Amino acid sequence: MDHPVATPPKSPPTDRPDSDPRRTERLMMIFIVVGGCFLLFLVVMFFKAVLPRKMPALVVTRTDIATRGQIYSQDGFSLANSQKLFKVSFNTLSIDPHKQEFFIDLLSIYTNIPKSVIAEKFKQSGFVTLSYNINANTAASLRQLNAKFLAYNVFKEYEDANKKVMPKIGLSIEVSGIARNYLYKDNFEPLVGYIQKVDTGRITSIRGVKGIEDSKNTTLAPKNDGRMTGRRDLGFNLIENRSFKNVPRIDGSDIVLSIPLKIQRELEQILDTAKARYGAHQIIAGIYLPQNGEILSLATTNRFNPNNIQKSDYPSLNVDAIELSFEPGSTIKPIVYSLLVDKKRIDPSRPINLGHGSYKLGKYIVRDDFIPTKHTTIEDVLIRSSNIGMIKLSKRLSGQELYTGLKSFGFAEETGIDLPYEKTGLLPDVRKLNGDVYKGTVSYGYGMRATFLQLLRAYGVFVNGGKLATPHLVQREITYPNGEMYTTKYPPIRQVIAPKSAQEMQNLLVKVVTKGTGKSAQVAGLTIGGKTGTAHTAKKGRYTDAYNSSFFGFAKDKENTFVIGVVIFGSLGSTEYYAAQTAAPIFKQVVQMLVKNQYLTPTKALAKP
Repeated sequence: MDHPVATPPKSPPTDRPDSDPRRTERLMMIFIVVGGCFLLFLVVMFFKAVLPRKMPALVVTRTDIATRGQIYSQDGFSLANSQKLFKVSFNTLSIDPHKQEFFIDLLSIYTNIPKSVIAEKFKQSGFVTLSYNINANTAASLRQLNAKFLAYNVFKEYEDANKKVMPKIGLSIEVSGIARNYLYKDNFEPLVGYIQKVDTGRITSIRGVKGIEDSKNTTLAPKNDGRMTGRRDLGFNLIENRSFKNVPRIDGSDIVLSIPLKIQRELEQILDTAKARYGAHQIIAGIYLPQNGEILSLATTNRFNPNNIQKSDYPSLNVDAIELSFEPGSTIKPIVYSLLVDKKRIDPSRPINLGHGSYKLGKYIVRDDFIPTKHTTIEDVLIRSSNIGMIKLSKRLSGQELYTGLKSFGFAEETGIDLPYEKTGLLPDVRKLNGDVYKGTVSYGYGMRATFLQLLRAYGVFVNGGKLATPHLVQREITYPNGEMYTTKYPPIRQVIAPKSAQEMQNLLVKVVTKGTGKSAQVAGLTIGGKTGTAHTAKKGRYTDAYNSSFFGFAKDKENTFVIGVVIFGSLGSTEYYAAQTAAPIFKQVVQMLVKNQYLTPTKALAKP
């Protein structure tokens, strides 16, 4: 039986729908469209979510503001120093509301600003300034506090008005200005001077006005701000890696004065007490080292507090020791007398006729305060301070000799002290000095003007071998960043009169103290010499009832010599206006103060009469 043969299956037809190439293309198009939409979604999300975040720059630059140099006393006390002031601000929107109270509490503790003041700042939206006057120590503590706030997530991101997400913003602490501090208030004023604030647009800087602050402004002024550039971490700290750059700041140089704080304060106290006693307008006193020109002290009763200058302080801002000139009265007599000694025009032991105590000079009558005897000698002219004797002796000098001689002692010229606005005083010209009236009046201290410091320096000639030194206040300078110390150089001393003449004048001025008008200046155990001076003050061309009383002289022990001057301006009173009763006793107190502080050592041998 035959089996049927199987019929092979038929191939599927090629025109079935599943094999349509157009359908495949459509599927590909759908895939591309969906994929493109997804990619577009990713791009949009990137621009929306990533780019609006203003990520803080990783590389930052910080400036370290240089400060003004300090002014020190000779014994190492800071008289004037500078302190950076910092501005502290924050963004109220960047603080988590749930941690606001925590933020306020800690910020108040660190700054000592009341919590209520800080809380009030949150009534504003955005950046607010908490203070412009944060000191350096507090600023350093606030930087540490800022790190703690970051650690506790006190700061947060927030959206601004444009819906942009802003990053966390911590405390902003930056230099707002420089403050100048005078730790001892009115001590040393007006010598140290004061400052004025200058707004530079970025911070408030300062410049010196008056005194050492002015004359040494270039030395004290800051030289170069520091600059640090580098990457920072999330705690806003600069990372000191290879890319870190640091330009160190260079502060102004420090200045060391020749005056010890202790001596200056004690001299000021002596003068303050005397001013109250004599009812004077002002008293100035100074202590000078004639060998090298150093000022050991220069004080006045008219002082001010540079930390808080009032309108009433304006008359006290000037250094009247160099800015105020006056008729020196009898304190000029030793200067003129020494010119005669140096030119060998007089013999001190020879007699001189002083008449009956009065003398007609031009249309004026000049009188002495004593009745001369028949045995009066030329040296008695100085010992007893005779105006008539000086008029007669000065005739032995020509007008040119008198003018040149006074100029050589430093009158009618600046002393060269390191202070601004120094006055030169006034001398009549040679033509006037050739006449008897001007020559005569100048010989006893009228018709000319001198400053306190000119007289103080001139008296140094008598105890310095006839040499004149330039007075100065600055002893040395300290330059940073090396801390190198420089001794300030001053003009060399100059010979004014011969050493022999200076010694003769020194001996004669000792006699003025032991026998003459300066007796109240004596201090047992020391060699004291000097000259009193009392001169009417002039106002609007007429002499008044007020007097300027002076005493200039020196005090010596076996090793040390100090020149000391005292001038009482505008003293009144019927019995105490003469210098022998006012200025000379103050001179004595100054010497005793130097003894107490071991600058002078009395000896028993010198104490014997």
